[in-house]
Amino acid sequence: MALTALRRALWSLAVVLAAWGLAFGAGAAPEQPASTSRVPKPLVETGKGDKCVEDTQFMRRNHMKLLKHQRDETVHRGIRTAQHSLKGCIDCHASRKTGSVAASNENFCQTCHSYAAVTIDCFECHASKPAPGTQQSRAPSRATTREIVAVIQATP
Repeated sequence: MALTALRRALWSLAVVLAAWGLAFGAGAAPEQPASTSRVPKPLVETGKGDKCVEDTQFMRRNHMKLLKHQRDETVHRGIRTAQHSLKGCIDCHASRKTGSVAASNENFCQTCHSYAAVTIDCFECHASKPAPGTQQSRAPSRATTREIVAVIQATP
């Protein structure tokens, strides 16, 4: 019985302390306007082409899905296209200073991934610099896309 009474007393004390903290804002972080963030926004170098293969906001949210899909199409089905290829991204977005997308925290991939605290593992296997003498990749034309669709439909 004494143990039950002790539990009730401790529970009551915990409730009173929680109410006290809520009433007087104990432990609440001071509100700061969004513009006074201590973390600087990433500065992203623009690519070498006129525009990206997709809208900027779309790419920010979906680039990893596109790269994974491209990887699956290439590795599992043997279909290679330039529109969402990692090589195409590197050819266009490699830094004019370092020639890489991941050599320093100012480079295209690294700047946003550092800001978001996300580890990039693409370049453990893939080169982060375009191969010497390669030209900027372009998205496939409609004819090429139709040919790819025909190959996909013909595959059992």
